[in-house]
Amino acid sequence: MAGTETKTAHSAEGTEARGAGLDGVEAGLDALESADTGRPPLRQTLVRKVLPPITAIVVVLVLWQSLITFRVVDDPTKLPSPADVAGEFKDAWLQGTLLGFIWTSVSRGLLGFLFALAIGTPLGLLVARVKFVRAAIGPVLSGLQSLPSVAWVPPAVIWLGLDNSMMYAVILLGAVPSIANGLVSGVDQVPPLFLRAGRTMGATGLRGAWHIVLPAALPGYLAGLKQGWAFSWRSLMAAEIIASSPDLGIGLGALLENGRNASSMSMVFQAIILILFVGIAIDLLIFSPLERWVLRSRGLYVKG
Repeated sequence: MAGTETKTAHSAEGTEARGAGLDGVEAGLDALESADTGRPPLRQTLVRKVLPPITAIVVVLVLWQSLITFRVVDDPTKLPSPADVAGEFKDAWLQGTLLGFIWTSVSRGLLGFLFALAIGTPLGLLVARVKFVRAAIGPVLSGLQSLPSVAWVPPAVIWLGLDNSMMYAVILLGAVPSIANGLVSGVDQVPPLFLRAGRTMGATGLRGAWHIVLPAALPGYLAGLKQGWAFSWRSLMAAEIIASSPDLGIGLGALLENGRNASSMSMVFQAIILILFVGIAIDLLIFSPLERWVLRSRGLYVKG
């Protein structure tokens, strides 16, 4: 009896110890979940997010001006000074044409990208889920993705003429393969357990694609969207440079070509800076927040 009581006491003590250990683990998890997730102080945001790009811009401007000051490049027709380029921006702003250049290209690019999104998403799902379709057009999509988008400009001009439909056709041909292939890659990485669980709960067909496949494939899909936008923007710039017409207005690509025709390197640099600015702005305003949301929803986002 004494031995049995001793064993019972030890068992109870062991259970209490395990319970205390589990309580400690739960307390630790609760502490992690309840950690302060508020916004960082303004000074910290400025130091970590704002100061580095400003520093990089200042360094580039200093190096650029140094090339002019120390006559490393003393031909203004080859390398204009930062002041000359700034003067080009000032003139365009005072003439009221600067925002027009940007809007002409951005509106075309975003609208064309939305068309590509509407076509590439169902096409990617079809290729990913139907073996016959993947075998038939999967290699074609990969080949189209590697084809330079500028190659589509001459046939698009011949087929559609010098109007906005030609621009949108070039954007679609450049962006749809990237979006579709990104979604296919994301679907291929979905764990089979998710699909079986979805079928068990009745999520089949379109319902399964919407509630199971697309959310699980979101990281790969988002990567395809970013690449698709890059192809859209590059395709549009190539189309505006090659197929310029008064009826099409003056976008950033046409501005770049006008600078070349006028042998104005300051205008060329102005166009290059604006093209770069739009690309960075779209990434910061659209794709970076989406990427943070996807990572945060999966518990992978770490604040820097």
